[in-house]
Amino acid sequence: MICGHEIFNILDIAAAIGETNLKKLLNDFSCPRNEEIQHFVRNHAYEFARKKLSVTYLVVNEENYISAIFTLAHKAVEIGDAQLSNVRRRKISRYATLDEKSGSYMVSAFLIAQFGKNYNMNVEKRMSGDVLMDLAFEVLGKVQHDIGGGIVYLECEDKPALLKFYQNERNGFTPFSERYSVSDHTKYIQLFNFF
Repeated sequence: MICGHEIFNILDIAAAIGETNLKKLLNDFSCPRNEEIQHFVRNHAYEFARKKLSVTYLVVNEENYISAIFTLAHKAVEIGDAQLSNVRRRKISRYATLDEKSGSYMVSAFLIAQFGKNYNMNVEKRMSGDVLMDLAFEVLGKVQHDIGGGIVYLECEDKPALLKFYQNERNGFTPFSERYSVSDHTKYIQLFNFF
């Protein structure tokens, strides 16, 4: 427990309170800064967890409200060699082999697929992004202990404030690629980190 918050796997919450009550709990989650996250939490998080596509973790405060969420998955990702420093090349070679033809490492990595705070909370009770990242890495550390691995990645919209947050000294993510989503006309930056 950090700062009066506990982390719960969405499947455990569903088993404890039932699907109907879980749906009510999830419908209170509001993220107007990123409606995609809000839509995912309200409409897909539980189903994705049931299908083992990803697992959403609910960060619940002492009043039993969702303060924030993060969703984790495991996925193969291609990280190009050209943009890596020598130090990062040495580290990544612990987890993958360089494909000489493509000039990339194909890595099995942990994906932080969704990451957001509940804006239905009062500003003074709202969780900071840094604390939420600590909680996500706490869960990832347990998974790493059980199954191994050492690389985590995420995608974020190409927005200066988001990139600054993920790349700051505390969080330490490094950009490695980008993609453009035709469906939502958005450019996403892909970033990775070691843990």
